[in-house]
Amino acid sequence: MSANFLSELTGSFSQPSAENPTVAMVEAAYRHHGLDWRYINCEVAPADLEDAVRGARAMGWAGFNCSIPHKVAVIEHLDGLGESARIIGAVNTVVRRGDRYEGENTDGRGFVEALQPVLDLRGKQVVLLGAGGAARAVAVELALAGVAHVTVLNRDPGRGEELAQLVNDKTQARADFVPWDRTFVVPAGTDLLVNATSIGLYPDVGACPDIDLDSLNAAMVVADAIPNPPRTALIRAAEARGCTVLDGLGMLVNQGRIAIHYWSGIEVDAQVMRDALIQALELDC
Repeated sequence: MSANFLSELTGSFSQPSAENPTVAMVEAAYRHHGLDWRYINCEVAPADLEDAVRGARAMGWAGFNCSIPHKVAVIEHLDGLGESARIIGAVNTVVRRGDRYEGENTDGRGFVEALQPVLDLRGKQVVLLGAGGAARAVAVELALAGVAHVTVLNRDPGRGEELAQLVNDKTQARADFVPWDRTFVVPAGTDLLVNATSIGLYPDVGACPDIDLDSLNAAMVVADAIPNPPRTALIRAAEARGCTVLDGLGMLVNQGRIAIHYWSGIEVDAQVMRDALIQALELDC
């Protein structure tokens, strides 16, 4: 039997790309499962995105991730969208299906799958901090997973109202917008609080969202989408008050795991990916 020296290619298009750790966890999964696949982290300027997608097609890539600033712009260069990507209006994973390249969004799905072991989402009350790209993905996937209500907090009323309207128009869940113009007291009946802002992201590791931390209680699950550092100020404060907490590493790992499954059909070991991320980011977990 002749040897095969042709690897399957995947990768990421973003700018800036040097601080994106996805390559470390995805390639660790490929090695662990004996896959002759590669993940190439590419710096792609907005003006070059069309050429990059054409290049991936020409080289027969199995798929690729899109990060900032390409998640919306890539859509016009694709052949179709999955349900959540269509509702969210953004793509972070592109999958080759036959001769078509189709866009999916694993941001929110990765988050929801990380949550499911600790919380049955059906009928739950959610407070969501933020209304940017990550928040849109999380809100839509939580709604598709069956939460009853989402309260959207955001400093920009336009974006906050738009996200609440999106949930109301496109899903079975209900949503309201609350202007985030003062310290927010989390309502007693809240089941899940999600930080989908960049508050607490490295290097500003001491920052905490402007909420009344004493309004958190042990019946709540508190989740932070920030992967670095995983133990944000919010996570530490919630833990001290007895909350069940979920860090952003789980969301990032699941995004990668779901993407690999889209590309290869293989279910990879999430723990291998998490361990690789911790090592690559030199995290103290």
